[in-house]
Amino acid sequence: MTLRLPVDDILSDLKTALRAAGRAVLQAPPGAGKTTRVPLALLDQIAGRIIMLEPRRIAARAAAERMAEATGSEIGGLIGYRIRGEARVSAQTRVEVVTEGILTRMIQSDPGLSGIGLVIFDEFHERSLTADLGLALVLEVCEALRDDLQVLVMSATLEAAPVAALMNDAPVITSEGRAFPVETRWLPRPLATGSRLETETAALVRQAADGTEGGILVFLPGEGEIRRTAALLADKVPGCVVQPLYGAMDFKAQREVLQPLSTARKLVLATSIAETSLTIPDIRVVVDAGRARRARFDPGSGMTRLVTTKVSRAEATQRQGRAGRVAPGVCYRLWSKAEEGALPAFPPAEIESADLSGLALELALWGSDEGLKFLTPPPPAALLAARELLRDLGGLDAEFRITDHGRRMAALPLHPRLAHMLLKAGRPAALTAALMAERDPLIGAPPDLALRLLALRDPEGYRRRHSFAIHGDTAARIRAEAKRLSRFAEGDQGLTEAQQVALAYPDRIGLRRKGEAPRWVLSGGKGAAMAPGTPLAGARLLVASDLDGDAREAMLRQAIAISEAELREIYGDRLQWQDVCDWSRREGRILARRRQSLGALVLEDRIWADPPPEAIAAAALEGLRDELRQGNGLPFSGAALRLRRRAQAALEAGEDIPPVDDDSLMASAEEWLSPALTRIRTREDLRGLNLSEPLQLYLGYQAVQRLEALYPSHFTTPLGRRIAIDYDGDQPGIELRIQELFGQTTHPVTGPARTPLRLSLLSPGGKPIAVTSDLPGFWTGSYADVRKDMRGRYPRHPWPEDPRAADPTLRAKPRGT
Repeated sequence: MTLRLPVDDILSDLKTALRAAGRAVLQAPPGAGKTTRVPLALLDQIAGRIIMLEPRRIAARAAAERMAEATGSEIGGLIGYRIRGEARVSAQTRVEVVTEGILTRMIQSDPGLSGIGLVIFDEFHERSLTADLGLALVLEVCEALRDDLQVLVMSATLEAAPVAALMNDAPVITSEGRAFPVETRWLPRPLATGSRLETETAALVRQAADGTEGGILVFLPGEGEIRRTAALLADKVPGCVVQPLYGAMDFKAQREVLQPLSTARKLVLATSIAETSLTIPDIRVVVDAGRARRARFDPGSGMTRLVTTKVSRAEATQRQGRAGRVAPGVCYRLWSKAEEGALPAFPPAEIESADLSGLALELALWGSDEGLKFLTPPPPAALLAARELLRDLGGLDAEFRITDHGRRMAALPLHPRLAHMLLKAGRPAALTAALMAERDPLIGAPPDLALRLLALRDPEGYRRRHSFAIHGDTAARIRAEAKRLSRFAEGDQGLTEAQQVALAYPDRIGLRRKGEAPRWVLSGGKGAAMAPGTPLAGARLLVASDLDGDAREAMLRQAIAISEAELREIYGDRLQWQDVCDWSRREGRILARRRQSLGALVLEDRIWADPPPEAIAAAALEGLRDELRQGNGLPFSGAALRLRRRAQAALEAGEDIPPVDDDSLMASAEEWLSPALTRIRTREDLRGLNLSEPLQLYLGYQAVQRLEALYPSHFTTPLGRRIAIDYDGDQPGIELRIQELFGQTTHPVTGPARTPLRLSLLSPGGKPIAVTSDLPGFWTGSYADVRKDMRGRYPRHPWPEDPRAADPTLRAKPRGT
């Protein structure tokens, strides 16, 4: 007798909803049985095949095998599956379980989805990028080509309302309850700061094993944590067999985990791979370490890094449900109940933080993303960065339309970088592509990609020369994938391994910076570094195939050395000579160079002996701006400074002339100042710049003439000598020797407004002796005291009793008089 599952209670409602609307959203908690029961229940009312998407290969195979078993058929008959590198389908197949990328290829090759009556998106709560794209494409197919195509979205923890709204208000069907109840146990208090995740998880696993029965499923963020936790649990949990489960394992090892143990208790250490529609036999206990590993792409650096974050409440619920699939269970959480409220409700959609180059290529192949319905639209900045990369790889043209090369790239089961490399380099690049798409096959080795390729091509030769262990399963998987990929490539272009990698990463070619530290500038403009002492630390040029994603200066995790000759051979058409005339703040002078560049890399640098005047002027102007940024003003002095003060005085009086503050002057400096900068070379030249003529050019002829009329530049003394008027302050003023004003009975004035001048009277030795704005009053008042003091100091100069009646002079008396 078949065990009844919660989803069975709503199958009739689901069938009715699909018949009426052609679309539906099914919410069913973990353990409800939606993955295996729903497709079979819908077979009798769907004309054509049912395609069901699963987020992972192991889940796709397991779901197909369970449905085949339930129907008493063989895989490839009524029930089949198709995953990367493997297909078990036939003309008789009615239900085909596929991984998400397979659907995209099906739609791109046959937009009408001929022969398909229903597409089911299972475990949609995981919000993978390919699932979001697949749903958007399917909905457009329904609207444009196939109004009879039915769509069903199934999820354990997803908020249903937004998905239903996206699908034109599709009906939502909910399956209540799990198959069996699960008791949840939290830590009494939060973990202490600095606690190691593996140590605390191992301790919680031992506690769970002592107080429960049945198999134990432990959720950890990644393979590294699984291995370290397994080492801590070795021989310390009596009666349990420790079994790892993660995506990089081969299918045989994964399938063994899904088989029951007859003589021992299962203790499965798994990544989030076990959150999906896998039923692991005998599991009645879940230990959740509360962490998830997510890929985050930084469009600014063009790099993706894996980050470990806390799980969301939805993920915790999904994991908890694993304990109630076959019997009542218990879930232990490695956090306190008080901490639970701070967890995010749902995990971020992959489209929000992933590398979007694959999505951008699929959208270009589709023709347009205009009108596509995404549950979460792709971030514009990340999508633009992806399109620019594809344009750099030749997959898109200048207007971001797909090229013939881009169509061939999209047809390959690879990241666009690796697809481009395989198409350009030919079959020998298949191993390089497979290696860069997989985890590291060497254990503890330095970050040299060539070392890994040697280990894969010649394991025996590698072992004779190197002591770093080869991870056998990973190496075998890479070789198998390389064999499969070689079928997609043609010919052999004779490129070296380094050239192959450079084809995939044109933006990550690194040129070593000057200095002892192993640091490189990358062709994309970012920085990279490596720990000193590693074999690649001295490489002048390298290509980075894996970096940690730090936006400022990423650490190199894998790279390969490349020679300049190799680089020129494949990127000779991208090398550009640039004439550069720049201001060097560090050296305080203009540097004129001729440089041959590849992106941000300068491969050749020569002196530019004869830069044109306009280049010199532009560099000098940047030097002047740099001086202003450092708090230094424009170098006004002498006549230029006086002209500026006159202009300021006119502005304060309400005259209509251009403003003369530094910001206003610099806003149009290219127009009025550049002609005066063509002979500038150093900071000293800038600081000694005569700005008098350039400032007149800035003010314009009419304004200068008006200034001369209203605010004259000079005062003419009784001796006919012109003295510059200082307009700095509340009152214009001049400085002159007192004897030069003898005979002056009225106070000197300037301009048509006859503005009184402030007189700074000087001794014959040029020292200030008096300041007055009333010369007649000075002659009758203070002059007598000045005369008394000055006669003794300057006896050879005239000091008449009545200066009003004396003649002006600048001469001394003849000796002896």
